[in-house]
Amino acid sequence: MAKYSKEAQNKVERSMHEMKEGQLKSGRSDKKVTNPKQAIAIGLSEAREEGAKVPRKAGSSKAAHNSTKTSGSTGSHKAGASHK
Repeated sequence: MAKYSKEAQNKVERSMHEMKEGQLKSGRSDKKVTNPKQAIAIGLSEAREEGAKVPRKAGSSKAAHNSTKTSGSTGSHKAGASHK
């Protein structure tokens, strides 16, 4: 079974082609995209918006996992104790 749909593959192919021609712009900043990984991400994002079969973003699950961690105290300093 394919990981990405044909629509998603076509979007990525088109965005890579635009990047190579210097026509692919990133988001609101309107700067040229020169990184192939960024071009792939843009293509997958556009495919996701259109409802194509694309796996979930890897970064979103990591961010959710890290936010649930509790921050432990550093050291064994007790409140109210004085160092003499």
